[in-house]
Amino acid sequence: MGIGSSIFLIAIGAILYFAVNATVSGLEISTVGLILMACGALGLLISLFFMGSLRRDPERRTVVRERDPYL
Repeated sequence: MGIGSSIFLIAIGAILYFAVNATVSGLEISTVGLILMACGALGLLISLFFMGSLRRDPERRTVVRERDPYL
């Protein structure tokens, strides 16, 4: 799950939790909204954690060495 899909889940969950007043038999829409927001927040944290760990990986750095053209 990427950052974009996590933000999408948070937005859909917030809409269901705060803006929808409909009732469905056997389903609590506000609870579904809370679950979607929690899953989106968890996915966002995991995505940011993995992005940060990739940046700190020393094997992924590019080393540029200049040579002396007269040697």
